Amino acid sequence: MFQNIKKTDSNKGIAASESGSTAKVQEEDKLIKCPKCGKMVSRHKVVKNKYICYECNSYFRVKTKNRIKMVADPGTFENWYDDIEDCNPLGYEGYENKLAEAKERTGLHEAVTVGTCKIFGEQAVIGICDSRFMMASMGHVVGEKITRAIERATKLRLPVFLFCCSGGARMQEGIVSLMQMAKTSAAIQKHGEAGLLYSTILTDPTTGGVTASFAMLGDVIIAEPGALIGFAGPRVIKQTIGAELPEGFQSAEFLLEHGFIDGIVERKNLKKTLYFLIKSHQCKECSYANFHEKVEFHFEPSEIAKERRLLSLPKTAWEKVKAVRQVERPQATDYIRHIFDIFIEAHGDRGYRDDKALIGGIGFLGSQPVTVIADVRGKTFRECQERNFGMPNPEGYRKALRLMKQAEKFNRPIISFVNTSGAFCGIEAEERGQGEAIARNLLEMSALKVPVLCILIGEGGSGGALATAVGNEVWMMENATYSILSPEGFASILWKDSSRAQEASEVMNITAQDLKRLGIIEKIIPEYGGADKQTEETIANYMKEQIQEFLERYNGKFGDEIAKERYERFRRY
Repeated sequence: MFQNIKKTDSNKGIAASESGSTAKVQEEDKLIKCPKCGKMVSRHKVVKNKYICYECNSYFRVKTKNRIKMVADPGTFENWYDDIEDCNPLGYEGYENKLAEAKERTGLHEAVTVGTCKIFGEQAVIGICDSRFMMASMGHVVGEKITRAIERATKLRLPVFLFCCSGGARMQEGIVSLMQMAKTSAAIQKHGEAGLLYSTILTDPTTGGVTASFAMLGDVIIAEPGALIGFAGPRVIKQTIGAELPEGFQSAEFLLEHGFIDGIVERKNLKKTLYFLIKSHQCKECSYANFHEKVEFHFEPSEIAKERRLLSLPKTAWEKVKAVRQVERPQATDYIRHIFDIFIEAHGDRGYRDDKALIGGIGFLGSQPVTVIADVRGKTFRECQERNFGMPNPEGYRKALRLMKQAEKFNRPIISFVNTSGAFCGIEAEERGQGEAIARNLLEMSALKVPVLCILIGEGGSGGALATAVGNEVWMMENATYSILSPEGFASILWKDSSRAQEASEVMNITAQDLKRLGIIEKIIPEYGGADKQTEETIANYMKEQIQEFLERYNGKFGDEIAKERYERFRRY
């Protein structure tokens, strides 16, 4: 909220005739106090900077009309449901006067404004909560406007974007306010059943019953930097537990780290982000074929790759084990940047945290959106530690499953890059249900109604690898390995001697060539002498061509048929 403070002018003799131009300069030179850093800053500069303090980069709260200007194409916003009459359901004394005062002061009908607009030409329904109206608390009119907007969006088959901010439930309406949480959630469920996108943008502050209902139910949840987000406010928590809260507690950044939101988006990128979300989410009722546009290209290996291919010698199983464990070997993130025209990472399992050992998001292959899942080990020692050396915890598998179920809802094919020595073994992993998380993935992946392609690009270790490798087709890179457990573990269990790992690798049938012969995989990806920085792009280009052909094979197939084929593939084992 802006707090206008005029500059004082010591010269009292300014002529009245100069008032026109002078007034404009004074208007632009008005100073406002940044609520974060406390500095007096130019209002004009702050407005030009999308209501962001140019001194500390903190975000001012934005009025409804300014938010509309930020995301809607000019002149396209159509306001809905401002004719809903308010009332005082519990007969709370003075409530009518408080509502009338809020309307007069803000020029708004209620704390939320809903309607339709175009975003770079794409039709969408938007809702905007405004903290100036009784701290955007949720009363029955707010709940009704949001519910009607979502119901109308369902009938019109439109995506919904809801800008959330609130102090929570409206106390003057008591239990009636509480019921709005269930009502709005039920409307979101029906919108989701229709295969439509519901996304929320969390702004400062988003708390209470709004957080515990429509704010945290988005297919995609994003937040503005520094926004306060939480169920109970920090003061309430501090008073309840009698302890100091950690730095940054309940900030957008805190929620990202703990897996509750997909990402943080700066205002300058907001409109483009909403447009990306519209384009990358599809209608559930249509067949995969209706959205697939074939991209014609033909891959030719580079001269270096051809030469290295001719000079390369077959590797033993143990040599391959050592090769895929090298930190220099290209990882999924290296291939992704060559294969996909765009890739936007999503974050978190919405329950505990964001596991960096397993990433996921939406990528575009030509005009076709796909969901991408990938194990990532890291390249520097610090990154390897941050990514837990590519060994996912339960929250990593739950994040992957969340994104795969979302892919099914919006009819996106799934591409999974597998490269892990196995699921993380540790006390914390067991406490959070590592076995259940892997089992749930196997169960749900087996029935997904979209094409699933899994590519083992390095080490495929045990159930931790299988948890993201239940595909319609499974491919392996030429020197990749895939095994029931590590050769060291195999030798230790069967021979009581882990030093016989090299011997074990030769009898375990873990190479791509072994698994192709056994019918476990469908295709081997050539490495042109060995995957490294020199061959990385060539390998990625080959993958891109093969992935395109995979998608084309599923052109025209419907969900039940795709799931049946996957079931029959594993049934043959």
